[in-house]
Amino acid sequence: MMNFVCGIFPQQRWPRCFLFVAVWAILLGQTVGSTNLAEEVVFRSELVFPLHAQHNHAPGIVECPNGDLLASWYRGSGERRADDVAVYGSRLTRGEPAWSDPFLMADYPDFPDCNTCLFIDQQQRLWLFWPIILANTWESCLTNFQVATDYSRNPIVWTGQGTIFLKPADFSTEAKSLLAEALKKHDGQRLGVSEAERVEFEQRLDNKLLQRLGWQPRCKPTQLPDGRLLLPLYSDTYSFSLMAITDDQGKTWRPSKPLMGFGNIQPSVLRRNDGTLVAYMRENGPRDRIRVSESRDRGETWSPVGETEFPNPGSGVDAVRLANGHWIIVYNDSTNNRSSLAVSLSEDEGRTWPWTRHLERHETGSYHYPAVIQGGDGTIHAIYSYFVAGGKSMKHVALNEAWIRGAD
Repeated sequence: MMNFVCGIFPQQRWPRCFLFVAVWAILLGQTVGSTNLAEEVVFRSELVFPLHAQHNHAPGIVECPNGDLLASWYRGSGERRADDVAVYGSRLTRGEPAWSDPFLMADYPDFPDCNTCLFIDQQQRLWLFWPIILANTWESCLTNFQVATDYSRNPIVWTGQGTIFLKPADFSTEAKSLLAEALKKHDGQRLGVSEAERVEFEQRLDNKLLQRLGWQPRCKPTQLPDGRLLLPLYSDTYSFSLMAITDDQGKTWRPSKPLMGFGNIQPSVLRRNDGTLVAYMRENGPRDRIRVSESRDRGETWSPVGETEFPNPGSGVDAVRLANGHWIIVYNDSTNNRSSLAVSLSEDEGRTWPWTRHLERHETGSYHYPAVIQGGDGTIHAIYSYFVAGGKSMKHVALNEAWIRGAD
């Protein structure tokens, strides 16, 4: 290119020619950067701790202001039915190759402490959310939280804690109507609900205690520009979701209107530039697809729950909005198992997802319940439960968009 361009200029005008070439190179470099063609591929992965014999599951992750990564999960001899289950954490100190030894984050003695999520708010406070299981059933849980202002060392010293009590407006009438409609249409799928099961479910809908218990977290909160914090919660009692809302930095919480498309649980919420909130949810019913709903009033009410093109085997998903406005979603791209874990990328706020690549793709094992964030340097961090024949761990991967756009 230089020979061609310079060849059309007399020799005495070469300095001007070189100036032209330099400007052209700068412009070309900007074009290449805008399409990510020159972006260096980033991908690395490691286990947070060696394979462990006990049940280790449901991680959360944050990046601290100093660049450290913190992870959380629960560990014990089982899940809701095992009273020895507690919440553990580990730190990946910035610049270090390995995570710290696990340390205790939360334990309510003689009760299971389960699904975890971590979040750092606009005030740079660290939040840990998790449910305490009161009677060894998901229906009996209460969501708790701990808050720390200094979390630079292990173990973390928590300076605040509390329980989120929610009293949703009675939703039994609307839910019964939706159930009747679904049963009448058979939902085009395989509902398979007996008359006895229908009666029992309606009795649950009329139970005020069950309406107020059983709401538990899994995915990280979303903080809106005005400071409102939305904590996504879900109920295995009814297989639908809601948001716990705080407008006073976590001093008080109240519920949104439930997202009552039966089978949607464990929402992950992203915000579009126009303020619309989009919730992606695990399917807990017969559709085998990730569920979706939108809110245009800052999370107070939600649209009828639909479904996406993404397959889902009844397993958790998580999503994150990147600093450049692109969206990432991590999910099991299967309808029958959790042995394949994929990450997809959207450049138009979830309207299309042209790039997908696999974090795990095996015949056996289970790789699931992802949590995903973006670090201050632009690196995307995902962590997920890693179950193989030799034991269980959490796996952390660090990657970027250039890696996702590559081939498996």
